Amino acid sequence: MKNKVLVELIVPEIEKSYDIYIPVSKKIGSVIKLLNKAIFELSDGIYNGGNKNQMYNRDTGSRYDNNLLVKDTDIRNGSKVILI
Repeated sequence: MKNKVLVELIVPEIEKSYDIYIPVSKKIGSVIKLLNKAIFELSDGIYNGGNKNQMYNRDTGSRYDNNLLVKDTDIRNGSKVILI
């Protein structure tokens, strides 16, 4: 799958983490919207992500710019990201 990367997504709000594929050709802002929907379904409606969520690199703590494409960031297979 060259057009997607497998990341570990950590969601502190519900104290869960998920291994999930994200598309590399989408902007981070679009990916966050997709992740909000996916986590809502995976958590059986417990998680109700907001429009102001941000995505962070777990190792460095740096925030990903919503206007960057995933492929233009340091997100690669095996990356650990936090959705807050």
